[in-house]
Amino acid sequence: MVVRTQNGESKIKEFFEFCKENEVEFVDFRFSDIKGTWNHIAYSFGALTHEMFKEGIPFDASCFKGWQGIEHSDMILTPDLVRYFIDPFSADVSVVVFCDVYDVYKNQPYEKCPRSIAKKALQHLKDSGLGDVAYFGAESEFFIFDSIKIKDASNSQYYEVDSEEGEWNRDRSFENGVNFGHRPGKQGGYMPVPPTDTMMDIRTEIVKVLNQVGLETFVVHHEVAQAQGEVGVKFGDLVEAADNVQKLKYVVKMVAHLNGKTATFMPKPLYGDNGSGMHTHVSVWKNNENLFSGETYKGLSELALHFLGGVLHHARGLAAFTNASTNSYKRLIPGYEAPSILTYSANNRSASVRIPYGISKNSARFEFRFPDSSSNPYLAFAAILMAGMDGVKNKIDPGEAMDINLFKLTLDEIREKGIKQMPHTLRRSLEEMLADKQYLKEGHVFSEEFIQAYQSLKFNAEVFPWESKPHPFEFITTYSC
Repeated sequence: MVVRTQNGESKIKEFFEFCKENEVEFVDFRFSDIKGTWNHIAYSFGALTHEMFKEGIPFDASCFKGWQGIEHSDMILTPDLVRYFIDPFSADVSVVVFCDVYDVYKNQPYEKCPRSIAKKALQHLKDSGLGDVAYFGAESEFFIFDSIKIKDASNSQYYEVDSEEGEWNRDRSFENGVNFGHRPGKQGGYMPVPPTDTMMDIRTEIVKVLNQVGLETFVVHHEVAQAQGEVGVKFGDLVEAADNVQKLKYVVKMVAHLNGKTATFMPKPLYGDNGSGMHTHVSVWKNNENLFSGETYKGLSELALHFLGGVLHHARGLAAFTNASTNSYKRLIPGYEAPSILTYSANNRSASVRIPYGISKNSARFEFRFPDSSSNPYLAFAAILMAGMDGVKNKIDPGEAMDINLFKLTLDEIREKGIKQMPHTLRRSLEEMLADKQYLKEGHVFSEEFIQAYQSLKFNAEVFPWESKPHPFEFITTYSC
């Protein structure tokens, strides 16, 4: 028998006991593809054997973009018996199990499996001697709409989202004859009480289900934009935090769906209003001590500032993983509290990196404000860690902090001050990543094969189609030329 997983007999026995105690009928094996989509394959509980949790489960990897060709399509799902949970949405009792992908041709963890890459990044941290663990905490913002319409044809490009909170509904005649008129308006949604906040009950339901699937939540509120919300989830190590993002997105979408609404983590679905980010908190620990704690700047250590220096130095290429969609860059424009300026500051939300207020020794960390949830969390977190480690290795200086309101700077002032900005397009971020990829390959975390597969997928599936399609606004500016 070939053992492809790290599940010991005690873990497997504990899992089977859990299933019997909870009268589980199906086991749902879930894995993330390159884009970050959560996929699954289910087995009847009675069909499972202990050996399957050691040898893995065969599947066809050629059906997933950027993975295997049809001539080498066989791969193995390797269950990882951590953080499994009862699916709160399935009609029959099903338990969800996280999986990695194993390459049967190279007899090793699949180098294009995002979760395996995240594990390699954590292992690289340990092997380097720099730290034992990197903790990540993601704040994922989202929109909940009443409906969405999309048309993508050769002669027509069209979308329309709707929400009862939308200011565009101020003159609408509703079926019940009453337009209640309480709406947040553009950039007016931050923490109003009902009836202006129409989503309080649905967010409460989301929190209850998140707790049910093992996530510890804290802050829950309406965000700045119309129809926008946020639910804070407790931090974990790099892999756990990415697992939690996948759980969160699943729960938010399903709760919205079952309430007759539609949820999205798309960074910029509304023109003229704030977009959704995935603010990412990071710290590195060793021997149960927070290595970011110190007295160099605002409770941070010199090592922490070098880590920050690495992230800022590589940020324009790092964006290929942290801001992984063409839509990401519609969020990163001036005027909507967008963290597009690559600098840092204590307590200042206009900087792309914030040192949170009142950090203690254990809570010393950075909040990276530029990532968004169109990214694959395993890849985004791994890339951030690799960039930071490169900063520590090479003692990269992050420069001076900027405590001014950066949102008020004009583009000319930004250029005069020599401040770096995030890229303006996905194409540019991919090109920057390809020109600055060596740090990603340290410790064989990101392989050249994966990097090429990733850039090819992004160019062919997103960049080229987006660049080649006429936009409705172009008809306004160009039709009468």
